[in-house]
Amino acid sequence: MKCANLHAINDLRFEETDRPVCASDEVLVRVKSCGICGSDVPRVFTKGTYHFPTIIGHEFSGIVAEDSEGKLVGKRVAVFPLLPCFSCESCKTENYAACVNYDYYGSRRDGGMAEYIAVKRWNLVELPDNISYDEGAMCEPISVGRHAVMKLNIQKGENLLISGAGPIGIIAGQWAKSMGAGDVYYFDIDSRKIEFAKTLDFKEYEEGVKIDCVIEGTGHSGAIERCLAAIKPFGKIVLMGNPAGDVTFSQKTYWYILRKELTVLGTWNSSYAERNNDWKESVAALSGGKLAVKALITHKYPIERCNEAFSLMAERKEFFNKVMLSVSEE
Repeated sequence: MKCANLHAINDLRFEETDRPVCASDEVLVRVKSCGICGSDVPRVFTKGTYHFPTIIGHEFSGIVAEDSEGKLVGKRVAVFPLLPCFSCESCKTENYAACVNYDYYGSRRDGGMAEYIAVKRWNLVELPDNISYDEGAMCEPISVGRHAVMKLNIQKGENLLISGAGPIGIIAGQWAKSMGAGDVYYFDIDSRKIEFAKTLDFKEYEEGVKIDCVIEGTGHSGAIERCLAAIKPFGKIVLMGNPAGDVTFSQKTYWYILRKELTVLGTWNSSYAERNNDWKESVAALSGGKLAVKALITHKYPIERCNEAFSLMAERKEFFNKVMLSVSEE
């Protein structure tokens, strides 16, 4: 099968490798679409994966090609990429994203930038026919965005500021509006992203606008300070951005938290449990037309051109939002 295989840092190869063999608790998924996450870019160029080689990609969808139990063949699916241990304290309470011994498709084990992948049955999320494979591949960022917004418990008419107008930031804004939020504002170091957000009926944040709720999606110290300065007293901020290095606060920034009596919340990944499942809610929202994510896919490449797609993102050669790989033809 063909795949995008990371052999070392800055050594991503489009090549052929053996098709995986399924264990008894797995099915073989023929991958149709795989999104490139912002976290995949440093994974390829600077950080690496947990072992080499690794087939990367954790935002993917496809069709079940083989199932030893014969029940799922032909099913269209997205895949929850985290594999919990099921035995730690977090897993026992179904808080799988906080698992201390987790595995992960696309970084700790082979992922979705391949024609075929062996996937645990437990991780399959069935897709209705009115959700395309591209949309299905976006269920992961959609679920991450929902998880962050849910932390805010947004009340009808409250406004929201989001730092970072990338795919998850835009998706979070859509979720917020679907839950009754008023105006949704953005700031970003890339003005092209702000202009794109405006085409989707969002607003650019201007200093002086008082903000009820905030999602910080970059992990940069300066962005966090700007967010904390904007929030009204007794407001809430969700920290979602994964920092590339140390985050430091000035005394003034720290005082914003104290003197405004702010609520500061963290978010990590998404919920995937019986009682609370961001993935099921994401599929329902897509199927019901509550979210519109096709417009976020600004670039699509065949997997043969994976290095071109990664170069576009790493070098910021032109504006992009979500970059998608087409893995297997229909």
